[in-house]
Amino acid sequence: MTTEHFISPHGRELAYRRFAPARTDLTYVWLCGFKSDITGSKVMCVEQWAKDAEHGFLAFDYSGHGESGGAFEDGTISQWREDALDAIDALTSGPLVLVGSSMGGWMALLSGLARRERLAGMVLIAPAPDFTEKLMWPEFTPRQREEIMEQGLTLRPSDYGDPYPITKALIEDGRSWQLLDSPIDLECPVRILQGAEDPDVPWRHAFRLVETMSTKDLVFTLIKDGDHRLSRDQDIARLLATCTEIAGITNQ
Repeated sequence: MTTEHFISPHGRELAYRRFAPARTDLTYVWLCGFKSDITGSKVMCVEQWAKDAEHGFLAFDYSGHGESGGAFEDGTISQWREDALDAIDALTSGPLVLVGSSMGGWMALLSGLARRERLAGMVLIAPAPDFTEKLMWPEFTPRQREEIMEQGLTLRPSDYGDPYPITKALIEDGRSWQLLDSPIDLECPVRILQGAEDPDVPWRHAFRLVETMSTKDLVFTLIKDGDHRLSRDQDIARLLATCTEIAGITNQ
């Protein structure tokens, strides 16, 4: 599908792809990971699956990501949450299944809490709620922490491309959106796919959602040889089967 753009209520130009549901009333919303965008293999496969199943679909780039406007280093968790809610509100209607990968898992949880009346289910892939405080900050060296606090940012090496600028604003703002230290009051079906060999989001971090989410309809799947991306053919097949399962549950 062709990527389109809209200006959000917060004045940001966001790139997106979408189509309305045809056979069902469900819309699957893809929420990208940190420094990721809507050109990835998983999102493309979920998009095609949703089209074939005649569900609705939405994927968008947060500001500073992909084809959306803005600078990545200006982004915060608050801003990207606003982008998610603006895209959902402007571009979808009816019940939602939120599909979040890595940071997108955090965005899915925050969006679900804000729009719980529309939430039909969630599929989380290597979910990374609270990652700025609980995963990034403890890994920084004293020098990196000093750079963040005194200079406003540090460059964090990445296995997926150029180093990421991590700003003081991102770290401090992320502390306002921590979820794992108290119950997460969501009652929809939730499915979590997690790689045991994930170097970025340790499986025990993702597993904390099992303990904090109130829903009883939660299944945590640990893929013993899985990495962070979970983008192998067998991983994508598992993801699509999980999306199919959620659709079946919501239609009962």
